[in-house]
Amino acid sequence: MLGATVAMFLQQTFVSIGRVMPAVIAPLIIADLRIDPAMLGVYYGINAFCSLIGQMGCGSFIVRYGAWRMSQVALVMLAFGIAATAFFGVWGFVLSAIIGGSGAAVSTPTSSHLLGRVTPRRLAPLVFSIKQTAVPAGLLFGGFLGAWMAEAWTWQGAMLIIAGACLLFSLALQPWRARFDTDRDPSRAFHFSDFHRTITAVMKAKDLRSLSFACFAFNGIQQVFTAYFVTYLTHLGYSLVTAGFIFSTVVAIAVPGRVLWGWLGSFYLSPRVVMAGLALGMAASVAATGFFTEGWPLVLIGAVATVLSATAMSWHGILLSETARLAPEGSAGPVTGGVLSFGQMGALLGPIVYSGLLGLTGDYGVGFIVCAIPALWVGIVLARPPKAA
Repeated sequence: MLGATVAMFLQQTFVSIGRVMPAVIAPLIIADLRIDPAMLGVYYGINAFCSLIGQMGCGSFIVRYGAWRMSQVALVMLAFGIAATAFFGVWGFVLSAIIGGSGAAVSTPTSSHLLGRVTPRRLAPLVFSIKQTAVPAGLLFGGFLGAWMAEAWTWQGAMLIIAGACLLFSLALQPWRARFDTDRDPSRAFHFSDFHRTITAVMKAKDLRSLSFACFAFNGIQQVFTAYFVTYLTHLGYSLVTAGFIFSTVVAIAVPGRVLWGWLGSFYLSPRVVMAGLALGMAASVAATGFFTEGWPLVLIGAVATVLSATAMSWHGILLSETARLAPEGSAGPVTGGVLSFGQMGALLGPIVYSGLLGLTGDYGVGFIVCAIPALWVGIVLARPPKAA
């Protein structure tokens, strides 16, 4: 269990760094390519759409080739997607969103499939939360190193360095493939009906359906926060390095936050209650983010962003462990992909809606306020005691 957890932690750390890089160095990219800042939302919208397709269709590939192999495939696709941005300008980002987005999206279902098989059920919320701290860890490294690398070696150089790191780590995983892919089924074939089967599997079960709607709201806020927070702060007058530092600092709270929520969900509270609290907390903090102005003290901005990070960036382990627990035997990967596909719908719509509101109003705060609405609804629903069967 320990070896699988460490490997999946590192795999998702590299994926997280790769996915956050465009947002962290967005001001430099926008200035160099002379594009509208609203296009950042379009990029992440395309990325989310391709991630949606990847997560809906990855189940058969995980079963056929094994979670370990598909983790390697995810890293290779992300590496090529990131590298494309350095060579093909605006069209490189389109390729990155398509190739890197669809590849990186497979990383979470693969890790859930593997850990769901080797982790004792009672410890699942804690183990999954520890594994999912890789995402804020990646954001932390990306925020600290991204701007520094971009200013030292240009933003293209920074993207190529990260692409190379993802590729090298995928190769480093190879020696342990035979040990961890013992459950693969070479007879399993991909069918287009897998997309329908994946959605049906989560929609027909009430508990999985609730998790899907929660994932939609939570991932939408996370994607908007990740994509626009640094650019938002530079708009308020902060330098890129300062904005990146603030982003990385507040994201760091998500690392202990995820472990804390997993610990509470494993030993003290039901996962449903924990997720209700997280939903209400992120609704309040993302709405407050929308009211930032140049006159706000930096400490207050940091405090609000810290709460947002501790909620919107920290729900993954508790939700994914519940998904794996509720999944039929041997289907944690496909079912996780189904639940996460709803999250990708939120990640798709969130940046696009934000981008549209930004284009219409010119106000960076409106989109953050709108993001609070679905999270508030989910929090109210999950806070209600479940109806007796």
